[in-house]
Amino acid sequence: MTTPSRYLEAPRRLRAFVRAHETSLVVLAALIGTIGGLVVLAMSIAVAGLHALLFNISIRERLSSQASIDTLRALLVPSLGGLLLGVAFLWLSGWRPAREIDPIEANALHGGRMSFRGSVIVALQTIWSSGVGASVGLEAGYTQLSSGLAASLGRGFHLRRADQRIMVGCGAAAAIAGAFGAPLAGAFYAFELVIGGYTPASLTPVGVAAVAGYFVTHGFAALSLGIGVGPVGDVLGRDLAIAALLGILAALFGIVIMRGVALCEAVLVKTRLWAPLRPALGGLAVGLLALLTPQVMSSGHGALHFSSIVSMPLQIIAGVFVLKAIASIISLGSGFRGGLFFATLFMGALGGRLFAAGVDLVWPGLALDPNVYAIIGMSALSASVIGGPLTMSFIALESTGNLWLTTIVLVAVMISTQITRELFGYSFATWRLHLRGETIRSAADVGWIRDLTVRRLMRPDLATVDAGIGIEEFREKFPLGSKTQVVAVDGDGRYVGLALVAEAHTPEIVAKNGLVDILHHRYVVLHPIMNIQEAIAVFDAAEAESLAVVEAGGEHRPIGILTEAHAMRRYAEESDRRRREAVGEI
Repeated sequence: MTTPSRYLEAPRRLRAFVRAHETSLVVLAALIGTIGGLVVLAMSIAVAGLHALLFNISIRERLSSQASIDTLRALLVPSLGGLLLGVAFLWLSGWRPAREIDPIEANALHGGRMSFRGSVIVALQTIWSSGVGASVGLEAGYTQLSSGLAASLGRGFHLRRADQRIMVGCGAAAAIAGAFGAPLAGAFYAFELVIGGYTPASLTPVGVAAVAGYFVTHGFAALSLGIGVGPVGDVLGRDLAIAALLGILAALFGIVIMRGVALCEAVLVKTRLWAPLRPALGGLAVGLLALLTPQVMSSGHGALHFSSIVSMPLQIIAGVFVLKAIASIISLGSGFRGGLFFATLFMGALGGRLFAAGVDLVWPGLALDPNVYAIIGMSALSASVIGGPLTMSFIALESTGNLWLTTIVLVAVMISTQITRELFGYSFATWRLHLRGETIRSAADVGWIRDLTVRRLMRPDLATVDAGIGIEEFREKFPLGSKTQVVAVDGDGRYVGLALVAEAHTPEIVAKNGLVDILHHRYVVLHPIMNIQEAIAVFDAAEAESLAVVEAGGEHRPIGILTEAHAMRRYAEESDRRRREAVGEI
């Protein structure tokens, strides 16, 4: 008799067919890609509708492309919108106390399992945040909802863990491909950031989903990356070295942005303001900045369509660059929901133009092409904050069609990514997880490591002995060959140390105080909640071949024994099985 599920499930025969045929995953990926494209369209239209309603602009116009915004609307809409969002957060925290899981965390820790309801909530929060003018991108919402729908579909077909993770990646690939009009970038976003690696088994499903998402989105509306780079000049050998310098600066600025968001959040928490007032205060600050330049509002798509900005004086471009960075930090730090993907593309493009102008001031004879360095800057800054150097390189390729320029971009993003990893160690997504206590740094599947705990690995049939007995009595109780090691306990049954039977039977051993003199690892133990990696680290630090497992509470009672050899063997077996699952061998 089968146990009923609270999730929608495909018929049993269909589930068996999909699990047995790899091509069936490609069909599911095409369906997910179609859904992802529709998600991008629906969310984009919803935000455009909110902008039209709340800011009194045409639904065909972009908020950040406006020359000016009514003062009252600029101040009231983001602040009141933030207040409503904060109240909604407060209500949801009572209804759904657990935080929602994003695609990266889902694939890294939960085998691709995401909450559909939670993904819808995050998408709605993102729509509202961008709709009221907060300086956040929709891309986080796109990928959250698309991947959440993909995860639900995979769960309905009872997919294997590796296939489920690929489906989540397919959702993200479709969303990014549709949002940016860049299927290659969408596919590599999934490989680098959501799946955590490329395998032949994942290539076709992810590629099909990305292409499907692109065509569905562009079949309804001519959405594009929208970066007005203009004609790109010749790329010369000197640009390799100059682009490397821009990559270094982009990495440093990216780290400043990420730390700035965390600092803003920490400062607001310390103020002990009523939680809904934090996004309200953040919205008011963004509104004040918008009075100086509306380009700081929302994600910045319109600002990149705003062709006159490239011909503005450098002081104006520098002002927009700084104010957009401040607005993004305040928006995310105060509690608005969204991402930094498009914001960093926008800031990077502006920063690249400023960099080119700065180099020309120092070395006038170079005459750098500002359009070339806008592309390099946007890719390098996004690579630092978002991660995914190949993703950003393909965005450059698909937005310009210039292969030589893409080569220069690749140099800049590699340097930017490497410096960020060395000095900071996280992308924005994994940094946020780190602040919440998680240790993951990518979407590579480590959830199984957490599931493989010491409690599952240990042998519970341990032998114990009173630590106060003498050596001769111990030898009588445990002759050679009877046991390898025995756990010594005190009168209350608490762990004291580990006695090796072979060592106790050594003729020349000196133990004036009895067994207690030859006990090993008296202060080094394992706990049942430790995962296998933590256990192996303890073995290595203690240079031990076996250790006792004791209760984590104050009783300190031994409950089992684990050997290093068994832990290493199980780790290798499980790693190999996961690897073979990922490449489609099983």
